[in-house]
Amino acid sequence: MTTLFISDLHLDPRRPHLTRAFFEFLDTTAQNAEALYILGDFFHLWLYEDPFTLEVADKLKRFSQQGTRIYLMHGNRDFLFGQRYCDKAGATLLKDPTLIDLYGQPTLLMHGDSLCLDDAGYQKYRRIIRSRFIFALQYVVPLRVKQRIAERIQQQSKQAKAGKSLMIMDVTPSEVANQLQSHQVQLMIHGHTHRPATHQLEIDHQAAERIVLGDWGEQGWYLSCDADGSRKLVSFDITPDSKKTDS
Repeated sequence: MTTLFISDLHLDPRRPHLTRAFFEFLDTTAQNAEALYILGDFFHLWLYEDPFTLEVADKLKRFSQQGTRIYLMHGNRDFLFGQRYCDKAGATLLKDPTLIDLYGQPTLLMHGDSLCLDDAGYQKYRRIIRSRFIFALQYVVPLRVKQRIAERIQQQSKQAKAGKSLMIMDVTPSEVANQLQSHQVQLMIHGHTHRPATHQLEIDHQAAERIVLGDWGEQGWYLSCDADGSRKLVSFDITPDSKKTDS
């Protein structure tokens, strides 16, 4: 039995090579997996359902019908999709954070942006943008307004990142320890930082592990966990032929 974890694919109709790479991943690597967890920023930006997101939902639905359970978690870029979209995708919507039993190992799953406490400006933005009021607005705001909002968010995101150090945008170690302690676990899996790695920690005099999933670009990343306790963080090339079609 195998469970797979991915995050930060940033699927976007303007980057079709990533969508093709993801569909190929489902048709090959993910075949016969017991479960697939997608831990946020699955889409580069989500404001509404459209032909592209519905195409992805249809692919996920057909994949889930083969027997693999699919779980979706919100990221900082796609936090507005809801249960309706998950139903179309044949997926279960997860809260952030979520505690699971991974073959007998209690495991904390997160997107990872809530761990970056040193980025005070982003944390303030996160509290506002994820309010119930903002979530409710998506059902009453006209499509043309949503499209303008999407363009503005992407511009502001680029500008904000340009002025910040990489250290500020990484996780705060004390918050990682706090989350592991409060949930009483020794294993955490998250994405968001685009810094794939396995970190060995010591929390309350016990060995712990933090696994960071990678984003998809020139390479794709996934974490494979087997029932025997083995865990492998794997990268693979996204084919040059696919990348040539990127606009």
